[in-house]
Amino acid sequence: MTERLSLSELNGAVKKVLASNFTTPVWVVGEISEINIHSNGHCYLTLIEKGDSEDRIVAQARATIWSYTFRMLRPFFETTTGQQLTDGIKVLLQVSVEFHEMYGFSLNVRNIDPTYTLGAQALKRREIIRRLTDDGVITMNKELELPLVPQKIAIISSPSAAGYEDFMEQLANNSNGYKFYTKLFPAVMQGNQAEQSIVNALDRIYPHEDFFDVVVMIRGGGSQVDLSCFDNYNIAYHITQFPLPVLTGIGHEKDDSIADLVAHTRLKTPTAVAEFILDGVAAFEVRMNLMQQETISLIENRMEEEKELLEELTDELSRLVRDQLGNKKKELREHSWRFQQEIKLTLQHSEHRIGKILQRAGFLVDRYFLVHRQKIDKARNILDVKIPGSVQGRMEILDHYIEKCNHLAVKRIDHEKHRIELAGQKAILSDPANILKKGYSITTVRGKLVKEVALLINEEVLKTRFYDGNVLSKIIEIKPGKS
Repeated sequence: MTERLSLSELNGAVKKVLASNFTTPVWVVGEISEINIHSNGHCYLTLIEKGDSEDRIVAQARATIWSYTFRMLRPFFETTTGQQLTDGIKVLLQVSVEFHEMYGFSLNVRNIDPTYTLGAQALKRREIIRRLTDDGVITMNKELELPLVPQKIAIISSPSAAGYEDFMEQLANNSNGYKFYTKLFPAVMQGNQAEQSIVNALDRIYPHEDFFDVVVMIRGGGSQVDLSCFDNYNIAYHITQFPLPVLTGIGHEKDDSIADLVAHTRLKTPTAVAEFILDGVAAFEVRMNLMQQETISLIENRMEEEKELLEELTDELSRLVRDQLGNKKKELREHSWRFQQEIKLTLQHSEHRIGKILQRAGFLVDRYFLVHRQKIDKARNILDVKIPGSVQGRMEILDHYIEKCNHLAVKRIDHEKHRIELAGQKAILSDPANILKKGYSITTVRGKLVKEVALLINEEVLKTRFYDGNVLSKIIEIKPGKS
């Protein structure tokens, strides 16, 4: 029959086995999963070991650091490593293996090796950097173009952080009076909750990527352990994938975190981030002022050149106008002389015609008087022979004939004078100058008068004469036909 043991007997046997095999303290590597510091000063730990995937826990044990030991180990560890003894870090502990019948298996921590933790952190950091490099994303945020004037700023920070207050003060009270729009997206900036909180803040900003210019991730200074959350693959990966430039000022004075490494621009402090933004805006303003001055200078120089060119063109135009006016005056004088000659010829012709008319009129009058005188003489002879009566009566008849002859002569002379006046008026109306003033023009080509379209050919130059000058024109297209 199998031997039966009570639970206390079994636990006692286990205790004897462990005590006989672990007679001296041993060094154990583990990750602190939980840490609880009791009010009496004792520190209770939960140590774990993860598999290769770091997702599965393959071993777990309780450990205790009694108060008198904890008071020595804690400052030693934190002074050496520059970070707090907290959960989430790997440690190398010297422990004694203990087993109690009531409380079971536990480890009693006697000592701690801080150099191992430093090495583990460095190894973890190198591994994250390697993963980001292999993924091809480590420089993606740096490749984004930083706006020349970032005025709409999304801020990831703790609302109560002194660094946030410093950043806002520096930005709001700048000496140049630049104005910025800022929006805080609160996040936990240290401890185990920092990773998810920062990632959530980035996710809240993402839908507004078209509105904001940059993202600023800031916090105040702190110990190495306070800032160790920024050596995190998840945070770093989200920064590399973010569509806006990320500026960091998370308080590292000596070393860069992985978040700093992948961010677009890394600065030491929140105040330095504000100064960087202000300096960029000021530099843009200086460039704009220089461009303005250069533009004004170019415009002034161009205006001066155009002014000189305009003066030259004005002088040239004045000379051409003077020459053209001279030519026109000369042509006008020539036309006037020709008109005068034509008028003189017309008047001479008219005077010649009038002379001929007057000569003919005189001849006709003389002839008329001669004929009538002959008639009178004949009448007198007849009167003397045939007409009875007194001499006085015959004289009255003769005077009647003489008066009638005079009347007919005056009438004929008035008629000829009227014909002469009409001829003079016709000569005046026929003057070419008066005809042109009525809106008519005279067109010539090759020195010949143009009377019909058939005489013209394309590309030929026409000269059109108006009452006040001449115009030269060129034939582009001839369209025969009735208007």
